[in-house]
Amino acid sequence: MSPFSASGPAGPSPLSAPRPFTLEGIHFTHRGKKKPLFTGLDFCLQAGERVGILGKNGCGKSTLLHMGAGLLSPDAGAVRHQGVLCREEKDFVEARKKLGYLLQRAEDQLFCSTVLEDVAFGPYNLGHTAAEAEKMALNTLRELKLDHLAQRNGQRLSGGEQKLAALATILVMNVEVLFLDEPTNNLDEDARVLLLAVLENCRLPALIVSHDMPFLRALCTRFCLLENGRMQEVDLQGNGIAYAV
Repeated sequence: MSPFSASGPAGPSPLSAPRPFTLEGIHFTHRGKKKPLFTGLDFCLQAGERVGILGKNGCGKSTLLHMGAGLLSPDAGAVRHQGVLCREEKDFVEARKKLGYLLQRAEDQLFCSTVLEDVAFGPYNLGHTAAEAEKMALNTLRELKLDHLAQRNGQRLSGGEQKLAALATILVMNVEVLFLDEPTNNLDEDARVLLLAVLENCRLPALIVSHDMPFLRALCTRFCLLENGRMQEVDLQGNGIAYAV
């Protein structure tokens, strides 16, 4: 089924399905730093949730995503994807096949001669033929209304175009979880509206780091504040909102 489809057969109930992503008792200190960044951090992304992560600059929001993707290792604690404990690189290799990670610098995810090649790269490396990968890439670009960029070089696109092209390289992989790091940076209003519509329609659980509060309010099902090395759920009507800006 296309990740863009809002209809289709129902999946397992939230009570029986494994949690897409959890952090349990995470402790972490950056190399060369004395002050811990995380001190017993717990977090759980449930099936069907889109969670906005709020916090001051430097509190560890992007580091949390890096750790969830296996790009950093905790000093203590557990990282789980779909209920499976991820300790070593081989564990994260499997987890990343179902994890779509949109980086702050979208241009880092575009390295081929054309956008079409960038989007086809993932399916091809998972064993699809070149023709199959190209067809999947074209379909994804059409869904995102980006097919006019297919033959453009990703490094020569505008910031907003790069962000949407990078999203296409993720969604073509039929991922099951999204990590989005400042997804609306450099987007004009038209691109922002398109991104919001795509994320609403794809129904994927997502962890979203952003300072764009109207975007988060429109998309997220709940919000968590990262502060002093721990996470707590917040009501956006409360004082916690001050830490997001």
